[in-house]
Amino acid sequence: MKLPISILVSVFLFTAETTAALYLSFTYSSTGEGFYRGLTILFTTLQSVLVQLTLTFIHRDLKRDRPLVFLLHILQLGPIVRCLEAFYIYGSSGKVEEPYVSIIRKKRMPRGGVSEEVEEQVGRAEGKMVTHRAAFARTAVIQAFLGSAPQLTLQAYISVLQRAVPIRRGTLMIVSLLSIVYGALRCNVLAIKIKYDDYEVEMRPPAYLCIFLWRSLEISTRVAVLVLFSSALRIWVLPVVLTNLLVFSLYPWVLFWRSGAPFPEDVEKMLTRVGTTVALSLLTLLYGAISVFCWPAVGLDLADPDLIGRSENWRRLVAYYLLRLAENATLIMLWWAFQTEFRQQLHATLLALQLFAGYATGLIFMLILYRFCHPCRKLFLSNVSCEPPSNP
Repeated sequence: MKLPISILVSVFLFTAETTAALYLSFTYSSTGEGFYRGLTILFTTLQSVLVQLTLTFIHRDLKRDRPLVFLLHILQLGPIVRCLEAFYIYGSSGKVEEPYVSIIRKKRMPRGGVSEEVEEQVGRAEGKMVTHRAAFARTAVIQAFLGSAPQLTLQAYISVLQRAVPIRRGTLMIVSLLSIVYGALRCNVLAIKIKYDDYEVEMRPPAYLCIFLWRSLEISTRVAVLVLFSSALRIWVLPVVLTNLLVFSLYPWVLFWRSGAPFPEDVEKMLTRVGTTVALSLLTLLYGAISVFCWPAVGLDLADPDLIGRSENWRRLVAYYLLRLAENATLIMLWWAFQTEFRQQLHATLLALQLFAGYATGLIFMLILYRFCHPCRKLFLSNVSCEPPSNP
């Protein structure tokens, strides 16, 4: 059993961001900036409540009599308790011999054109650890794009208006950016494991490094573009963000209606049809929030029983980045035309070029990942090379 480092990272980012946000809110209160204080607390509270609900739902605590766990979730201490539970499972594993629960068959990456199938026995402790890892991976994504992303955008906007970045605000911005990047990284890892579920996938450090650099540059430049645009055209930033959110949230529903597939009934046995509709709506809202800031990696397919598309959709990837580049270029040019921060247009032009260079560098790291560092590159490169050309 592997050490649950990912769980520890998720809890650390959750605790650090919540602490930094509450500490900064006291600063806003002492300086009489009640509006900024209210928004800071709002994003932190929303993020924390969603994390508690997600952990409770994934662990199916509604069917189990665990009043102490419910109380700790109400006190917003659920992630810490779940982390301690995961490390307790890790520490006690191997001390007591237990019968295996199931046998998992996986294929290894092809070597010489042949894929070897291996069997692995999964015990009860390992099964519990898998549940913990899956729960924290999903809460990391929810925390990143429904809490940290709005928080980072807000604090960056305040910094541009005040032309200063105090230590407390800068700390919160750094932690929020790390939380978003980590959530995007979990999206990439989740997409790889779902699309290549039949194979034994092992992520290596170069792959993690490429994903981290790609997502860091992509997300930071995207936030910078939105903040600069809002500083010059404050009224128009909300329609831009809401349009992005609405389009990307409705896109999976449009594909679902066009497919003619029946309404997914087996999403969760506990949910009624109304509950399933609400759950799918929240899922598509999360998908839209991710797409506002970066490429979601995981293809949401409501017509699929697992709700996730398993094929690499290269056309959708290319279309997304072409549209995002066009939108970023438009927003930067509008900011350049109406900005008042720089008296000399040369400084504004250099900043715009730096943003374009940062975004392009992020895309270069994405290409390096898919071409050289992807753990399953042999599979999708062979699929691309074997794909027949389309008829004109």
